[in-house]
Amino acid sequence: MDANTRPWWRYAVVYQIYPRSFADSGRAVAEPGVGDLDGLTARLDHLAWLGVDAIWLSPVFRSPMADFGYDVSDYCDIDPVFGDLAAMDRLIAAAHARGIRVLLDWVPNHTSNLHPWFQESRQDRTNPKADWYVWRDEPATNWNASFLDHRPAWTYDEQRGQYYLHCFLPEQPDLNWDHPDVEAAMHETLRFWLDRGVDGFRMDVVHLIGKDYADDPADAVGKGWSHVTFNDVPITHERLRRIRALLDGYPGDRTSVGEVYLLDEQRMATYHGTTDAPELHLSFNFRFLWSPWEPGGLAALARGTTEILDRHGAGPTWALSNHDVPRHRGRYGGDELDARMAAVMLLLLPGTAFLYQGEELGLVDADVP
Repeated sequence: MDANTRPWWRYAVVYQIYPRSFADSGRAVAEPGVGDLDGLTARLDHLAWLGVDAIWLSPVFRSPMADFGYDVSDYCDIDPVFGDLAAMDRLIAAAHARGIRVLLDWVPNHTSNLHPWFQESRQDRTNPKADWYVWRDEPATNWNASFLDHRPAWTYDEQRGQYYLHCFLPEQPDLNWDHPDVEAAMHETLRFWLDRGVDGFRMDVVHLIGKDYADDPADAVGKGWSHVTFNDVPITHERLRRIRALLDGYPGDRTSVGEVYLLDEQRMATYHGTTDAPELHLSFNFRFLWSPWEPGGLAALARGTTEILDRHGAGPTWALSNHDVPRHRGRYGGDELDARMAAVMLLLLPGTAFLYQGEELGLVDADVP
């Protein structure tokens, strides 16, 4: 595959933007002093000068912000904190004019508990959306919730008189992807943004859209580990193949980047599918995010990752920092030279590089009292 025929995402540089802390235009007045879409649009020339191929926006959909936008209450609208649909349209057009593609964060596993779907689902057990979420008379598994140390992933809802599943916060009830109407509705949210010109999606914990409801190992539960890192079931691959077919039905190499948080590269690699049955275009490699600055160890890690993905016909991704972990300069002791060397290494590796906003400046984490 030469440079003229390979897809754009195979060797791209993707710049992650956390809109809330990137740039405030002053136009989105819902929360002054918070970054917004127009602020980002005004700084696209900087990103074009850097030579990035795409930007990935952390969540900007309408949300009550229990988890900074990963609790979505409307997948087809922009939260007023960041602007509106017109601001998003301006951003997409301006980015495309500079040769920059736009990826959005899409959260398929769960919604906000204030999403109209959940509000209808909890009314009773017979309404049209009664089974759009995972309801049980008793907790059906021993799963712990992520972010909630040693707390169960099941919460009792007084109105419905049942427990609902939330692999994360109680404000983030899990959708029931076993219901065909849920899958169809989530596909429509993708089409909404693809029709507006979005080039693809970073898919949050996408391996959770299939579940087998088997208990987790007792030792893991005792340590307060969440179910997220254990969930790996065949039905997820079927659903990803349908998502891939949806994306491939649009022109322009629309792209999926999956967060498959399994901590096992052999299993993660299977989420790319096969040549005849493709799934994700890319998946995140988390190993660099946890690894110390030891060049020999990082080199061995990179070789091992590349070899595993090569066997699946997939390309690797690399990241040193993101919104979930401290910036790499701080993790490596704050030394500017080490941070520069790590960044050079990242950009020289074969595959797709993900840069977190400000890494090109060698930023360290802000000290928030």
